[in-house]
Amino acid sequence: MIVGVPCEIKEDEYRVALLPVGVEELNRVGHQVLVESGAGIGSGIADHEYLQHGAEMVSTAAEVFDRANMIVKVKEPLQAEWPSLRRGQLVFTYFHFAASRALTEAVIASGCTAIAYETLADDSGKLPLLTPMSEVAGRMSVQEGAKYLERPQMGRGILLGGVPGVAPAHITILGGGIVGAGAAKIAAGFGADVHILDINMDRLRYLDDIMPANVNVLFSDRHTIREQLKRADLVVGAVLIPGAKAPCLIEREQLGLMKPGSVLIDVAIDQGGCVETSRPTSHSEPTFLVDQVLHYCVTNMPGAVGRTSTFALCNVTLPWVLRLANDELRALTEKYPEIARAVNVIDGSVTNRAVADTFNLPYEDRFRV
Repeated sequence: MIVGVPCEIKEDEYRVALLPVGVEELNRVGHQVLVESGAGIGSGIADHEYLQHGAEMVSTAAEVFDRANMIVKVKEPLQAEWPSLRRGQLVFTYFHFAASRALTEAVIASGCTAIAYETLADDSGKLPLLTPMSEVAGRMSVQEGAKYLERPQMGRGILLGGVPGVAPAHITILGGGIVGAGAAKIAAGFGADVHILDINMDRLRYLDDIMPANVNVLFSDRHTIREQLKRADLVVGAVLIPGAKAPCLIEREQLGLMKPGSVLIDVAIDQGGCVETSRPTSHSEPTFLVDQVLHYCVTNMPGAVGRTSTFALCNVTLPWVLRLANDELRALTEKYPEIARAVNVIDGSVTNRAVADTFNLPYEDRFRV
């Protein structure tokens, strides 16, 4: 198989989908790897490192897409890339279809096979290819929140940990999954007053056992969310329904409950966001104000720490890249239910129920898992 790695073209995206060791491992089992020149620069990986391990460097993304049987990316194909997708080609990346009907329809029209990192799930529901980026985003959410709470950034002028005689910041985290837990750990380390909300009592009991004393766990309901919004200096939206649009937990009128200059980090923006007033932003223009509440809604947060994120991502994606390259897709879906769950679109049909339901599209049960 010919495996292609194009440069990421999303604004301020510095990750790359394959490390030089991945090239070497694919070569060792008989596959050819095309890498677009410059693809690894944002992660500190030079072209010659790919060449040394057996890659063929090509000058354009068009050549990568044209020649490769499987495209391995980090972020969803952007509009400029849609015409390059073709029937029968495997595309393995983060798609987050529920956030974009246009992307969904373009991939359906292309006939390619879309295999989404974010829905590759094991039998227990864990998402091994989403987890490392959720870990990065959770940690970054508090790092970014600390910065944007500073007054020059239009925040309240709050130091997360406070100082003797002055109370620390109140941080509310909506969702106790990987993102929420990561955010809580960092916020706790700063010395903030941290509250995690979730609807899963077993998860809350677990978090209560492992978190420091300055992290409190609360059952999430409308009343608790409203009370927390009144108190919060920083809110982190960290909810996820795999493959589906994120639920809206904060409505427009509820922003009036929040303090002027408070900060809202919507990590769920990749899946449409969990705040009614959220809209996608970029690292170059990350924030905007609505009703005196500063919104940070960057859709590729881990892209800013490209080297860390690339290594964390490729550590978990490479085994699946090798499996997809080594065998026919139907056989793989029978052997690995995880891959069956990861196939979102194939031959113009939507095979992920959450994506189909989001846009009221026909759903085809190609793979019974």
